[in-house]
Amino acid sequence: MTSGVGALWSHRNSLRILVKRDLAVKYQQSLLGYLWSLIEPLGMGAIYFFVFGVLYSGDTSRHLGQAAASYPLYLITGIFAWMWTSSALSEATNALTGQARLITTMNVPRQVFPIGRITGRFAEYAAGLPILAAIAAVYAAQGKIHPGWSLLALPLAVVVQGVLLVGLALLLSAANVLMRDIERFMRLVIRLLFYATPIIYPLSLVRESAAPGWVKLAYELNPLVGIFQLHHAIWYPDQFPDARLLATSITLSLLVLLAGWWAFRRLEPAVLKEL
Repeated sequence: MTSGVGALWSHRNSLRILVKRDLAVKYQQSLLGYLWSLIEPLGMGAIYFFVFGVLYSGDTSRHLGQAAASYPLYLITGIFAWMWTSSALSEATNALTGQARLITTMNVPRQVFPIGRITGRFAEYAAGLPILAAIAAVYAAQGKIHPGWSLLALPLAVVVQGVLLVGLALLLSAANVLMRDIERFMRLVIRLLFYATPIIYPLSLVRESAAPGWVKLAYELNPLVGIFQLHHAIWYPDQFPDARLLATSITLSLLVLLAGWWAFRRLEPAVLKEL
């Protein structure tokens, strides 16, 4: 793995070029261009705010804690981070099958292609951070949030989420070449993960529910749970994950990275033969 990381670093310019190309191709015939990476999560936030912040505001506010007075910020924070996750996993799954000609002709480590998809989607997430900061500034001026040391949760959330996504991208991209059903299966998994992660609702709602203990334990074994708690904790310190949840997310994310890297290297000869 050390030699593989060194090879990736030596080809970092190739990664940068691939990311720029993917972004340019994605928006080349779009009138609004990169604005779509902001419009879509903002539109989703508006829909979920109407459902949970207006229609079911009583039930929602009861579990939000410090976020009760600024639920739109809570929503947008989670949805922006989720768009990075969902689009990265969707596009990384077919990163090899969709670029077969480049993979078989370019002399670069093949990990560059799925990692490039993760990096490109992170660039879109980063483009939305000023929007988050502007919304947060409005609520801070009204005294509804009090950001401080909790802002340090942002880099930690990004790093842990990036580690998890890279591991999943390596594993899924290689497996999808050999089993094309993976791409279709991931559409269902991504939809399930959205509702199985505290993005539009607080974690306390699950912990205080009447679900069996084993269900709650299985729920918190999802590394995205701790990661999205970190994203929410940027503005709401009471959302910061406890030590057990944080350790679970970090440990599982690292294990997924190691497993993804190992699987990619083991499957690479078969993948190249199939391509």
